[in-house]
Amino acid sequence: MAGKCVTDISLQVLDPKMVWVLVSVRVRLDFKILCSRCLIFSMAAAAAATSSKQWPPPTPSPPSPQPPPTPSPQPPLYSFGVPWPEFNEGLSYTDVVRSRSSALTLIDFYSSKYKHSAPLEGWLHRIKNGQITVDGEMITDPSMVLRDGSKVVYYRLPWKEPSAPYLLEVLYEDDDMVALNKPSGLQVLPGGLFQQRTVLMQLQWKEWRKNTLGYSKQDSTQEAHPVPVHRLGRGTSGILLCAKTKLAKSCLAAYFAKGTENIGENRCEGKPGMRRISKFYRSLVTGVIVNNEVLIKQPIGVMHYPGVANGLYVASSSGKPAMSKVYVLERDLQRNQTLVQVEIHSGRPHQIRIHLASIGHPLLGDPLYGIGGCPKPFEPDPIDDGFAEDGGYQKPVHSVPGDCGYFLHAHQLVLHHPTIHEMVGITAPLPPILQTREELDRTRPAENGNDGR
Repeated sequence: MAGKCVTDISLQVLDPKMVWVLVSVRVRLDFKILCSRCLIFSMAAAAAATSSKQWPPPTPSPPSPQPPPTPSPQPPLYSFGVPWPEFNEGLSYTDVVRSRSSALTLIDFYSSKYKHSAPLEGWLHRIKNGQITVDGEMITDPSMVLRDGSKVVYYRLPWKEPSAPYLLEVLYEDDDMVALNKPSGLQVLPGGLFQQRTVLMQLQWKEWRKNTLGYSKQDSTQEAHPVPVHRLGRGTSGILLCAKTKLAKSCLAAYFAKGTENIGENRCEGKPGMRRISKFYRSLVTGVIVNNEVLIKQPIGVMHYPGVANGLYVASSSGKPAMSKVYVLERDLQRNQTLVQVEIHSGRPHQIRIHLASIGHPLLGDPLYGIGGCPKPFEPDPIDDGFAEDGGYQKPVHSVPGDCGYFLHAHQLVLHHPTIHEMVGITAPLPPILQTREELDRTRPAENGNDGR
């Protein structure tokens, strides 16, 4: 109590100006002490941070690659195509009799070697109907004895093939190659019930202009008609590249094959300069993909499947290497689906369908591949009566349910031109269901709004 009284008395006797000076000095001293402590703390923190860093500092990671921007759609150069006739021209199957089959009768030869095609009665019907020739002569006697080296031909009667589109758009053309916009539903090469209604047949039917570059020996360098150098599934639409010369055919086919080989040898990743061709597809898949980018390295192999002679391609740990890079373009939470762009670094059959199914996101509408990348069970399609009328067994129209129904489009192709040695970019217009909302807004009036998704 006494000390407090002394302090009060001492303050009372001091000059007020002196009190203000003392307070100011004390405040400045406190501020300097505080700044010194902050500086010491900052230096200590910086030293600690420096000691924890690697030296030399690591190189910053490059930004993740993005899918190439979609160019503004360009109209096709022109379209061509001939409507399909009601019936095709039939099909011929040729055999040369070997020594082990000599001395067999004609009916024994066919009913034993091709018993999967028709029963004994069916082959008798075909022989008596004049559908078999031996060394160019029609034979109707089933008991004729065959000789070693004889050429025997069975002619299957013409039949009505399943419906298919026939018009093809030309996206790019020069003296070496032509790029087509293949519609969904059109098969590229003959196979199964589609022997005539194919891209190859339309290429054969069209008259193509001759090489204008003045090559010598033109007949030996130019194909009679363009030929596809790769395949697209019947249900896949978009860019199909065809060669017009033997040189282009050799080079372009090598581009597609080489990319697949590089995957098998692990030489493709991180070395984009090695690649002579890049392929980008658009697709709509089931479910919502969480990551913006997904790299899929699921091997693809073959499994036995009823009705498929050479087996069916599926996801298989013992299969051949394959790689696809998936970019998410748009997610639709309401419909539970995702619009994606896929860059394929290899070219295995059905690769995109199998890869996306293997990560739990099958293509929307895919009737064949389910989650895991393996086939779904299915009921066979309607019976092919045309084959039965020819004496053969009744068969399903399609041995597997995988031809159409899904949404997959070969959208962009960038390649090193085989003769002018420059990079060429080709783009196929996107169907509305595979466009982003921004792309739809650019290509049609906003009031139409309904994009089908």
